[in-house]
Amino acid sequence: MKSLAPRALALTIASLFIASAPVAHAGAPRPDNAWLAQADAEARSARVSNVSYVLDFRLTGEESFSGRTAMHFDLKDAGEPLTIDLNKAELGEVTANGRAVKPAYNQAFLTIAAADLKPGRNEIVINYTRKHSTNGEGLHRMVDPVDKRVYTYSHFEPAAANQMFPSFDQPDLKATYQLNVTAPADWTVVSTTRESSVKDVAGGKLWTFPVSKKLSTYNFSMHAGPYKVWEDNSAKYPMRLFARQSVAAQVDAADWFAITRQGLAWFDDYFGIPYQYAKYDQLLVPDFLYGAMENAGAVTFAERGFLFKEKMSAAQRHTLARVIMHEMAHQWFGDLVTMKWWNGLWLNESFASFMGTLATAEATEFKNAWQYFYSQGKAEAYVQDQQVTTHPIEVPVPTTANAFDNIDAITYSKGASTLKQLRHLLGEEVFRKGVHNYLVKYSWQNAKLEDFIGSLGEAAGRDLSQWTRDWLYQPGVNTIAADYSCKGGKIASFSLKQTAGAQYPVLREQRVQVGLFRDAGKELALDRKLAVTYKGASTEVPELKGAACPAMVYPNYEDWGFVKARLDKRSFATARGSVSKVHDPMLRTMLWHSMWDGVRDGGLPLNEFLQTVLNNVGAEQDYALLGDVLGKAQQGMAYLRNMSPKGAYTMKMAQAFEKLSWQSVLAAQDDNFRRRWLAFYVGQASSKDALARLEGLLQNKGVPAGVTIGQDLRWTILRQLSHQNHAGVEAMIEAETKRDNSDSGQSAALAATVVRPDPKVKAEWLARIDDLQTKVPFSRIRVAMENLYPAGQAGLSDQTASQRLEKLAALDKAAGPIYMRSYSVNMLPANCTAESVQRLAQAAERQQAALSNGTRRALLVAHQEDARCVAIRKAMTVPLG
Repeated sequence: MKSLAPRALALTIASLFIASAPVAHAGAPRPDNAWLAQADAEARSARVSNVSYVLDFRLTGEESFSGRTAMHFDLKDAGEPLTIDLNKAELGEVTANGRAVKPAYNQAFLTIAAADLKPGRNEIVINYTRKHSTNGEGLHRMVDPVDKRVYTYSHFEPAAANQMFPSFDQPDLKATYQLNVTAPADWTVVSTTRESSVKDVAGGKLWTFPVSKKLSTYNFSMHAGPYKVWEDNSAKYPMRLFARQSVAAQVDAADWFAITRQGLAWFDDYFGIPYQYAKYDQLLVPDFLYGAMENAGAVTFAERGFLFKEKMSAAQRHTLARVIMHEMAHQWFGDLVTMKWWNGLWLNESFASFMGTLATAEATEFKNAWQYFYSQGKAEAYVQDQQVTTHPIEVPVPTTANAFDNIDAITYSKGASTLKQLRHLLGEEVFRKGVHNYLVKYSWQNAKLEDFIGSLGEAAGRDLSQWTRDWLYQPGVNTIAADYSCKGGKIASFSLKQTAGAQYPVLREQRVQVGLFRDAGKELALDRKLAVTYKGASTEVPELKGAACPAMVYPNYEDWGFVKARLDKRSFATARGSVSKVHDPMLRTMLWHSMWDGVRDGGLPLNEFLQTVLNNVGAEQDYALLGDVLGKAQQGMAYLRNMSPKGAYTMKMAQAFEKLSWQSVLAAQDDNFRRRWLAFYVGQASSKDALARLEGLLQNKGVPAGVTIGQDLRWTILRQLSHQNHAGVEAMIEAETKRDNSDSGQSAALAATVVRPDPKVKAEWLARIDDLQTKVPFSRIRVAMENLYPAGQAGLSDQTASQRLEKLAALDKAAGPIYMRSYSVNMLPANCTAESVQRLAQAAERQQAALSNGTRRALLVAHQEDARCVAIRKAMTVPLG
């Protein structure tokens, strides 16, 4: 097996952090491309200040919209031209300080000549028309397939306001916005402020909004369409919720308002600063690229993440609560105080992830929010921090093209975990005081990392520079292990040993809890827990001398630290044999993760892990943990299906999980557990009997008591039947499409179609994915990417693997980052064979210089994870058959 040579690999990793655009300098012309370099942004903000916009839009529902932007700003000097960002518009009249001008325009920015500017106050007025976006950025337009109504919404992060209006599109040129919108008469228009008037005019209604508070361009927003509106005034601030008319029946507004009310009260109290935007609007919008976006006073949420055709499960309601709280935290940390440049985006997201989880745990019914955080976020951060593409939490961002290069679980969850750890290290009230002081000092301004850390350090009376260097500017995850000896049934010595990988050898300081456990027969009981601040390679813990010799030691009890906990041999054996005897669900979660780490690190054979799941998961009574363990079992089965889709062992384990999960569906007394087990059963069904049962469920035959076969579940079943090439599935999909012709139904039908193991279907949809001029909406192309080559179809993937890799660089260059974020995650051929690993290694070596940072990272990860799959296969102690 060939892998990347050490030198080539080192060069590849290093290149991830090298600027991909020319470095600008004072007086140099801005490069003629679509991206804004940090140096150019700094040069512009050194000249421009006190910005305000008057924005006029005419929306008709057609493919294009027209706008007029009046920009007012102070200019320090008029000796050089000035650029204004505007993407792919058709310019009308442009005036500068009352005179008509003809600026240079390259479809990315206008250049106003120095002769048309003056020192002091300037006014630039730009008239233009532009097509609506269809990829989720700028001013996105969607036509509802059900009733043909048109909906629009804006999305500007990281730097896409210029796809809707001319602007200084950089976070440190905050501005006020006065908005006027002419829209069809049946439309509602939503923005940061509440409208001051709505008047009948030719062509519809004119919505006028008062001047907003100061915001970065990416925090401003405007959304318009015939949205259904719910209102609630039971909180301190008026709340509204919006959704398309055709999906309104799926919205439980009471749940949204209850969580929002709890959050607004909690954040007001925690930050000690009232919410600043007078009203709190939330919109469910179609085709959204991400989970949600913190537009000031008008937060947007992805329909596909938060709209369901059945009653929400507990897990779905938790996700809703967590994301509402995450975006609400941004209203203070991100909107009120904003990063100066995109290298600070990690702190923005990390802080919101941390505070969103804290608020969910303390303000809502989901007291186990930190358990969800561990299993859904932190666990992935551990994985990514051990990949070849790991990176510091804080990294340079040379241009706006690189803003999202390193936005991942390290940014969100490792960053949030470091803040959680820092709160333990400094103390909860000290941390809170530092945050409050930071928000007060920098309100309506831009700040840097050192400003935030400085506020915390000042509150703590401590220099945090070493902590900052170790945690935020050094990549990699450390491992701690308990090193102890026992004599006469008592601990004779105890220390914590910290290690780091050879490539990133930094040893860090942090505060953890050590838990000692004894086997009490029916339970593994906590004997003692002790908070320990450790640093360096070894930290003695004399307080534990003389304690009873434990059956198990867990060195990161209750998950204070961001660190891999390596269990000693005795503790690991206890964990495997007694995981069900641990009463604390958080500890059980971490023990399961330690075992899964063992699989991925090669210390525990996959077959032994899966058998441990079969032996224990049926008795699991914690709903959140059940989902986590079943998710790991699903990943384990995906490994097997990639290794040997029809192998005897794969089929044996699939049938064992089929049997266990169906029995659990029948035995479940709680609807949430029943639905979780049924979803797992559907995902694992592959035997003739199981597939026949799924077809029966579609016909309401053999439906267990308490089970409802709703529309979402029907599509999930059809996708699995298609995945397994069940007889007659094409006709079933066609019939279901007639039954559910909604936007989500059409996406589900597409997923069920492309997942079928049919070479003709694969070729047809691969051609559409590769066709950048296709009329198929990007939201559908993304669904096709996500479902084209699922686990178990490595043979079909192999047929086009070389073709996809050969054209990767050309596609990357032509398609752009939005497209490639989906493509590189879903379409790189990693098929768990030595040949596949070699193919990816060769592609990485051959194409690395031609790829964008994001695509290059994805290719390196695909190679590493494919090699990991091969290693897991070799570590198995049973034949695949």
